[in-house]
Formats: sequence, C-alpha cells, structure tokens
Amino acid sequence: MSVERSVFGTTPEGKEVECYSITNKNGMRADIITYGAILKNLYVPDSKGRVQDVVLGYDKLWMYFKNGSFFGATVGPIANRTKDGCYKVNGKKVQLPINDHKANNLHSDLYNGFHKKLWKAEAGKNSVKLSLDKKNGELGHPGNMKVTVTYTLTDKNELKIDYNATSDKDTVINMTNHSYFNLQGPASKSIHDHILTINASRYTEVDAQAIPTGNLPEVEGTPMDFRKPKKIGKDIEQDFKQLKLVKGYDHNYCIDGYNGKKKLIAEVSEPKSGRRMKVFSDLPGVQFYAGNCIGKNKGKNNFPNMPRKGFCLETQYYPDAINHENFEHPVFGPDKEYHTTTIYQFEW
Repeated sequence: MSVERSVFGTTPEGKEVECYSITNKNGMRADIITYGAILKNLYVPDSKGRVQDVVLGYDKLWMYFKNGSFFGATVGPIANRTKDGCYKVNGKKVQLPINDHKANNLHSDLYNGFHKKLWKAEAGKNSVKLSLDKKNGELGHPGNMKVTVTYTLTDKNELKIDYNATSDKDTVINMTNHSYFNLQGPASKSIHDHILTINASRYTEVDAQAIPTGNLPEVEGTPMDFRKPKKIGKDIEQDFKQLKLVKGYDHNYCIDGYNGKKKLIAEVSEPKSGRRMKVFSDLPGVQFYAGNCIGKNKGKNNFPNMPRKGFCLETQYYPDAINHENFEHPVFGPDKEYHTTTIYQFEW
C-alpha cells in the first residue's frame, strides 16, 4: 500500500490544491483532491488485466470549479433536495438557498457547499483524511460543525468512505459522495448495458420537481424493480410516470431490512470488462441516478461527458427526510454524532 501526494493546481485565491493517490497491491488506485474532497480518479483492472479509470470527471482543476454534475464530489451538509429550501429543528425554521426549480434546495448550496470547499488533508498508510469546519449559520444551517471524510483503499479492493461530523447545535446532516461510475471505462458512451441489482422493495415517489411526496410505492410489477439483476437500459424509456418526470432513473431506493448496520445494498456488473462493483452501506437509502442530465462537455482525455454515460449510487438518508414524519430524520447535534460508512468493493 502507498499514498503519494502531488499538487493538482491552485484555486483562484492562489491556494494550493493537493491530490492524494492511494494504491493497493492489486493494481487499483484512487486519486482524491482536497478541493471538494472529490474522488477524481478510480483505476480498476478488468478481467484481462487492463487498468482503466471507472469514474467520470475532468483532467483540469478549473473544470471542477463549475462541475455542474457534481462529479466525484463530497456533498453536504445535506445532499439531494429539500422542499421549499427549508426545514425545522426544535421548532425553529432553517432557510436554505433556493437553487432548484426556483422553489427548492439542491445539495445545500451550489456555489458554497462542501463540494466547493478546500479541505485539509492528512495521509495515513492507505488512506487520506479530509477535514472541514463550518460556522454556525453558514449555508443557512445551525451549528458549528467539524466534518471529516476519510477515503481508504484496501487490499480487498474496497474503496471505503467514512463520514464523521459533530455540531454544537441540532442540525440536519445527510452527506454523500456523488461519483458517477462507468465500469466499461472512459471510452464507453452509455451505462445501459450495466447489470444492476438493488436490495430494495420500495422507493420514494417524487413529484414533478423531483421532491418526495412521502409515498413509498412497491417496485414489484414496475420498471423500478431491480431486486433481480437487470440491465439499466432495459426499462429506462418505459412510459412510466415516475421515469418521465425525471427523464429516467433518479430515485431514492428504500433498503430492505435496514437496521443501521453495514450491509450489501447493491451490485453492478459490466459484461465486456468483467468488472463488478458491490456497494455496502449502513444507511436506509441509496439514490440511483442514471446520469439523465449530465452536461455535454469534454471529460478526461478529451472523451466527452454526456447523458447516461455514468451512474450514481449515492448512499443517504431519504431525501427531504426532515419534512416527512414517516422518514427517519437525520438530525445530529451535541448529543448525537454523525457517522456513516459506504464501501464500493470491486471484482474482475
């Protein structure tokens, strides 16, 4: 195992952005940059021993300054959507920026969220720990917060992401990683032939603005069913209202048997490369996003980014959870520390 540090560039303010490269004995390598605590590259061998990058992103730092698709980003304090951009904690209203559909909030703050911050880094034997402080009232959220995100690459081919946060006031915390995967490699134009399984019998129904309605329909008998292995593209164009509303899959799935302990929640395989990815989480939900609205631009090595070129499996509490009595509320503060772990494990 090894961790190497390099300089990826500088911010407009002249601050240095570091890149930490973690390599395991099997040929995997994860590159993490301190800007946005972003997973920039993830190199994984295929069944013939060819090593390729399996996450979307950019080669140049300045391209991450915009990053409208949130490639590889650590999103927080709240990922996903919040209806009307507001919530209440202990009876007090918290107002977030309105940045989605002119009515709601998406990913806390498009320009000042955690994905736009410069994090401090500390390298370990096979890991890098990134830390960030958020002041009370910053981004609209109450509480002075101390946040850490630790990326670890193991010889079991696991990319492990540990999230920790403390706050001196009760507040909502629901972070995630927004990496887009394509297990065939950067030259692939679509993830439709990837075979996906999600261990979920229900999902969070959404309205026309992609806000959860509070209903948790069963997947059985619908195109939303991934309980058995199925190609992502098999049903994605079906005349099904939930798919039409968000141009494909962009829904939170409710993990079966959730009990707060880490378990296998999803698997993805790609037949041409032979790569397989397993996802483990201790959270109740995972947002499956098929990349329906990825902007068309130049990605790594001048390969174009485009819709449906990558998919996300974003582990999380249910979106807009604080505003629904029947969803578990991700409220943390002086008496409850935020901690969660996600693992992406690879086989080939």
